[in-house]
Amino acid sequence: MSRVGKYPVDLPQGVQVAIAGNILSAKGRLGELKMPLSDLVDIKVDANQVVVAPKGPETRSRMMWGTTRALIACMVRGVSQGYSRSMEITGTGYRAAVAGKNLELNLGFSHPVVFPIPDGIKVTCERPTAIKVEGVDKRLVGQVAAEIRGFRPPEPYKGKGVRYADEQIRRKEGKKK
Repeated sequence: MSRVGKYPVDLPQGVQVAIAGNILSAKGRLGELKMPLSDLVDIKVDANQVVVAPKGPETRSRMMWGTTRALIACMVRGVSQGYSRSMEITGTGYRAAVAGKNLELNLGFSHPVVFPIPDGIKVTCERPTAIKVEGVDKRLVGQVAAEIRGFRPPEPYKGKGVRYADEQIRRKEGKKK
């Protein structure tokens, strides 16, 4: 039995959830998200709660029960509070700047790396070495942050590169004479 799926998703003030056909949509003050629904679960929307239940006792239905409930909870939190991921750049001459719909990164290459910012994502640079990725879709925020980090992941000897603000870099000892 799913321990995640049996809890209802509480809707905060100002969030509306609606089911139209096979699509669930959540609308809040920060935006709107839509998700296709599985045929293996039943979803009931009450006044201030969303209840998910499996349609049958088979394993696949019970698996989708907890997954669907977790995805709905992420959608509700996204349209009410939003998601953000903070990143830091470490290295001499490494910096970032937002220019229009692009993020320009100088990461020690012979050329600047230009990353187009996707729709639904807001990228800000408070300092030249700090990047903040914000949005309503948890998956998209994480994907954009991972792509930015992928241009120059932190290396273990000096720690140079792009890292998450809460990430711990395991440092290695260098060569000895």
